[in-house]
Amino acid sequence: MVNIVEKLNEPLLPLIDYDAPSALRRYLDEHGLGMQKKFGQNFLINGDVRKRLVQALEVPEGSTVWEVGPGLGSMTVELIRQGAKVKAFEIDRGFARALRELIPVPAAFALIEGDVLKTWPEEAEKEKAQGQQCEYFLGNLPYNIAATLLADFIERGRFFKRMVVTIQKEVAQRMLAKPGSKDYSSFTVLCNSAYTIRPLMVLKGPSFYPVPNVDSQAVRLDLRSDRNPEEDTPLFRSMVRSLFSNRRKNIKNNLQAFLSGPYGKSCKDISELTDRAITNAGLRGQQRAEELTLDAFVQLARAVESLLCQ
Repeated sequence: MVNIVEKLNEPLLPLIDYDAPSALRRYLDEHGLGMQKKFGQNFLINGDVRKRLVQALEVPEGSTVWEVGPGLGSMTVELIRQGAKVKAFEIDRGFARALRELIPVPAAFALIEGDVLKTWPEEAEKEKAQGQQCEYFLGNLPYNIAATLLADFIERGRFFKRMVVTIQKEVAQRMLAKPGSKDYSSFTVLCNSAYTIRPLMVLKGPSFYPVPNVDSQAVRLDLRSDRNPEEDTPLFRSMVRSLFSNRRKNIKNNLQAFLSGPYGKSCKDISELTDRAITNAGLRGQQRAEELTLDAFVQLARAVESLLCQ
């Protein structure tokens, strides 16, 4: 790892002052690059915050990190300087070209070009086949894909030991919400079914260039040790989404509608199945989804699956 750090200290990388918007603009102009709104591109220009985010990830030396939204590599460089290897996912072809020039250390840096929502499953399969699944994730996630990407990882069984992500504050509030609050949602339950989540810091607009119209929130997600999310079934996740589909309705009505679909097609009396499942789970039909804890959702899913198997 010493050779990698020495390589990063050569004059090539410091040509960009990642903390100075003027320097970033000059580099973009000189290389014919532009910021594309559709990609949600914003550079984190606070060097102290970048270091704190990398430190929060607690990556063992020599471990690989998946990074989404590397931009021009400010976080990438910090990760490698801390002894990590980086596999970065970048959708912008111009930025990808710049990254290869700015971080010429193939021993510590690999680049996956394209839309991460489309490219990550293949990369995950490659790692699985090689027995080298990456355990760490860092991302200054574009606002337009943050929730979708995190949910996609969990629903498709791609779990990390630890994740540190910077996301829109409203998305973070949904992840951190407690039962009974207005932000508590199926996304909350999904994230908490796999990870213990804690807030790190709120980042105001001036921490970024260009300045976004909303605040950001950094959060840390640690894979839960008290339960195995790989044991959660597709029915569990589909049921949770369905119970939140109409927040004004109680769980009896929403569960009955859910069971009237494919999962309950072999049942003659959906109403009876619904009542028995709720009772067996120790719940009341008049409760609403936002009142239920993760454990309550788990128990209800188990009750439904048990009855469907009879």
